[in-house]
Amino acid sequence: MIIDPQIQGALMLREKIQDLIALAAVAGERSFTRAAARLNVSQSALSHTIKGLEKRLGLRLLTRTTRSVAPTLEGEDLLATLNPCLE
Repeated sequence: MIIDPQIQGALMLREKIQDLIALAAVAGERSFTRAAARLNVSQSALSHTIKGLEKRLGLRLLTRTTRSVAPTLEGEDLLATLNPCLE
């Protein structure tokens, strides 16, 4: 099956927007578990989404420990830019 290039572009854009929404959820909840529940996805899928976003951007956006998650300075900057768009 061949997908129209415009449709393919729209699907890729939607995926990227979903990744940014995922970042905002994790940062807001300060927890992958709570963010995953809020987004109705698995914790593993959410973790892979964030890792993929960080890899594409070449930036570490979240600091992770076994007990907490917090945005890095770069993550805070990106979220500050995104917040008006996501509200």
